Amino acid sequence: MARVLVPLAQGCEELEAITITDLLVRGGIAVTTAGLDKHHVRASRGMLLIPDSDLDTALQSDYDMIVLPGGLPGADHLNDDTRIQQTITTMAQAGKYVAAICAAPKVLARAGLLDNKRATAYPGTLEKLSLNNTSVVTDAIVCDGNIITSRGPGTAMDFALTLIEILAGTEIRNNVENGLVR
Repeated sequence: MARVLVPLAQGCEELEAITITDLLVRGGIAVTTAGLDKHHVRASRGMLLIPDSDLDTALQSDYDMIVLPGGLPGADHLNDDTRIQQTITTMAQAGKYVAAICAAPKVLARAGLLDNKRATAYPGTLEKLSLNNTSVVTDAIVCDGNIITSRGPGTAMDFALTLIEILAGTEIRNNVENGLVR
C-alpha cells in the first residue's frame, strides 16, 4: 500500500487538503496528515482541521509521495519551514513523488525542484518568481518526472485522481472516479 504525507499549515486551502486526503483514502492509499506543530490547523476559510500527527512525528516514517496543499498563508508557512524544504528535496532526489497545488508549487521552486521542469500553479504564483529554468504553463495538472503540480481549488479533484493513478493504477483511479458520480 502506498503511503502519502500531506502537511497542513495554518491557512492552508481546506478544499484542497480535504479533497486530496479524501480521494487518496478512497483509493486505498495510506494518508498521514501532519500539522507543522502540535496545534489544530485553522484553514484559509476558517475550517478547523485536526491533523493525524505533528510534522516531526510524521517524518519518522517513510512515504512514497508528499502532497502540499496550497492556500494563503498556508503555502507561505510551508515555504518557510526548513523541514518541508529538506523533506521535499530528499524525497525528490530519492525518486519519490513530490506534488503541490495552487500556491504551494512555489515551495518546490524555492527548493529548486522546478528547475528544467514544466509546472503549473495558481495564476501569478510562479510567474512573479522569475524562474528562468522553469516552463510555467496554464495546464490544470502537470506531471514532469516525479514532480506533479496543479492550478488550484477547482482542479483539486482531478489532481487527486491523477495522484491515485500514479500510486495505485488506472483501474483504482477509475473506480474512485466512478464512485464520485462525476
